[in-house]
Amino acid sequence: MRLEEIRRELEDLISERGLGADQLAKVERMQRDINIALFLAGTATVIGIMAYTISKIREEK
Repeated sequence: MRLEEIRRELEDLISERGLGADQLAKVERMQRDINIALFLAGTATVIGIMAYTISKIREEK
């Protein structure tokens, strides 16, 4: 297991200080923001569909 820990530490070091580390951090933040936006849009869509369905059911009664 020690070898696996060393590999992870080395990968972390490279990702923090290696070539393109700044760009990688920016892309990770951008991906996080896009994921949040997609989640919120999906949630809003589901809520909108539910509200529309409920209003249609109430109109039929």
